[in-house]
Amino acid sequence: MLLLDRQGWRAGPAVALVPYVEFDPAGDARAVLITNTVPAAELLAVQDRLDLIAIEFPKFSDGRGFSIARALRTQGYRGTLRATGYLIPDQFAFALECGFDEVEIGEEQAARQPIEQWLEALTFITASYRPVRRRTA
Repeated sequence: MLLLDRQGWRAGPAVALVPYVEFDPAGDARAVLITNTVPAAELLAVQDRLDLIAIEFPKFSDGRGFSIARALRTQGYRGTLRATGYLIPDQFAFALECGFDEVEIGEEQAARQPIEQWLEALTFITASYRPVRRRTA
């Protein structure tokens, strides 16, 4: 898998993502993988100890992950948000606008949709009807 952020492809640290259904709030896991059916409010009690929340997109036409990302940022999550699964370049700018820090895609998709397509897609959306909530370091 490849990670993509505003600057382009990047190597990410190897992080063990724990599927949310296996996540133990009393354990020491720092990264969780959630489906797009988990309400953001369900993570409120543990979000401050999570470094990474990855949200699955089962298909590009299912945008619930965008809403979850926005809700997590609104409720104060400051760690890394990763979109993973089936996204397309046209959704990249919107993902970043909703609060995602990075998008994870497979190598096969990266071969079909090279980095130039993803970065060019950032220029298509230049205005927003809502203020952007960026995480601060």
